[in-house]
Amino acid sequence: MVQGQIRWRLLRDFKKGKFCFLIGIDNWSIELQKSEFHSLYLSLLKINEQLLGIKNELMDEESITLELEQLPWFIELEGKKHEWSLRFVFESQEETRSFEMYWPIPIAQNLFYEIKKMWESMD
Repeated sequence: MVQGQIRWRLLRDFKKGKFCFLIGIDNWSIELQKSEFHSLYLSLLKINEQLLGIKNELMDEESITLELEQLPWFIELEGKKHEWSLRFVFESQEETRSFEMYWPIPIAQNLFYEIKKMWESMD
């Protein structure tokens, strides 16, 4: 899937071999292994669960920051209850590479739901 005006890309191509998932925003992209993409999916579900757990207690204009460390990911959600950004730090468990990603508002919400939809469509 490529989203032209939305400034992000999410692609799955199992013919590429080891790095078969691509996430791109604006002028950068990163390729992930299936296991890395799955662990990202699980981490996103957990941080979303944290947000849903406090969402009803938040005022619309109230700022929030949530953090989740679930190796190999560290995720930070920052914003308000209806609009937030995500920052990621990835430390490879194979000690082969590390990287950081940042998904700004409103890309973070859109990409979260598309990753969830993509992973769940593979089951």
